[in-house]
Amino acid sequence: MVTTTARDSDLASALVQTMHRLQDLHAETSRPLGLTPQQAHLLCVLISGPLGMTELSRILSIERSSLTSMVDRLERRDLVARVASPTDRRACRIELTAAGKDLAHQCHDAVVDRIRDLTSELPAATRQTLTKALQSILAQ
Repeated sequence: MVTTTARDSDLASALVQTMHRLQDLHAETSRPLGLTPQQAHLLCVLISGPLGMTELSRILSIERSSLTSMVDRLERRDLVARVASPTDRRACRIELTAAGKDLAHQCHDAVVDRIRDLTSELPAATRQTLTKALQSILAQ
């Protein structure tokens, strides 16, 4: 008989392994686009709109000094721009340029395509169950 603890441990282990596999996919798809995985993550986060440095630092789990360097490099490539914050004149927000939006969508779409390929053999009911379970976890 499998205990609840063993089943929970199996689930946690499977989720951790999934996280690592998805990070690998993200890295594999970002490099051909001329981005580091961290740069690709930043661009994809900005698809939903401009964010401040503090918020980006929290989302990306990196120090502000590292984020500043990354933004500097992406800004030199005309992928992001610093814009004045509408609520705090001392702060700036980071937004995608037209080229940055295009590259962010390319990166996102490449990862989605790879995940679609990985899951294409799963029965529709399994994909639907997995989607609902993951959405439930992400909503927490």
